[in-house]
Amino acid sequence: MALAELKSAIPDYAKDLRLNLGSVIGNSELPQQQLWGTVLSCAIAARSPRVLKELEPEAKANLSAEAYTAAKSAAAIMAMNNVFYRTRHLLSDPEYGTLRAGLRMNVIGNPGVEKADFELWSLAVSAINGCGQCLDSHEQVLRKAGVDRETVQEAFKIASVIQAVATTLDAEDTLAG
Repeated sequence: MALAELKSAIPDYAKDLRLNLGSVIGNSELPQQQLWGTVLSCAIAARSPRVLKELEPEAKANLSAEAYTAAKSAAAIMAMNNVFYRTRHLLSDPEYGTLRAGLRMNVIGNPGVEKADFELWSLAVSAINGCGQCLDSHEQVLRKAGVDRETVQEAFKIASVIQAVATTLDAEDTLAG
């Protein structure tokens, strides 16, 4: 099992991450599609080849072909949107917020899976990428769709743990030479 291998690679100084990784994936109350779509989209967003390589096979095994593609699509579109909207938000000139984006985002309207699942994955990726405007937007859509706060928090817990594991293992790989 790749998750077990990933957990065993986490150094003792980051034992909390090892425990949290097992907990947020192994004890999640999210339905399988929401869980593994979140895991896959976050593994992509974390930009760690090692973490992605270890988590992707189990995600693929637990997702339909459509959900697998949609989770990758969420990571891809949010990589663009998080930079764009975060930058517009951070610029002190509010006029940028009135300009037309002019970027294609068709996958958001037709992701190939339940809209709430795609929104959850987009929110989790936005947490990793630190875009407050996107976080607010996706959280509002999820809440209007009846998704509870516990589910939303579960997604960003997964994002935070996967990002921390990626950072730690990438640092260890770099230090090992």
